[in-house]
Amino acid sequence: MRLVPLGDKVVLKQKEAEVTTQSGIILSSGSKEKPQEAVVVAVGPGGNVDGKEVTMMVKPGDCVIYTKYAGTEVKLGEEEFIVVRQSDIVAVVED
Repeated sequence: MRLVPLGDKVVLKQKEAEVTTQSGIILSSGSKEKPQEAVVVAVGPGGNVDGKEVTMMVKPGDCVIYTKYAGTEVKLGEEEFIVVRQSDIVAVVED
C-alpha cells in the first residue's frame, strides 16, 4: 500500500527526535518534542485548489520544515506519516 495525495497535499515522513542535545544532555522519551523536520514522501498534483491555481514547489526526497500543529497523522502498516497542505510547509532544508 502507498499514500497518493490529492490536490495541494504532501505526505511527509517525520524525522526521528534526537535523544541527546547538542550540549550532551540525554533526554527521556517523555521530554522529547516531535521535530518539525520531515522528508517529503509523495506530492499531490496541485492544480486548481479552492479556486486558486497551486503549483507544487516540493518534490519527493526534499527535507522540509512544517508548522507545528499542521496536518493529519496517518499510520499505514508499521509506518507513520503526516499529510499536510503545501502551505503548511515553511521551508526546504538544503545542504
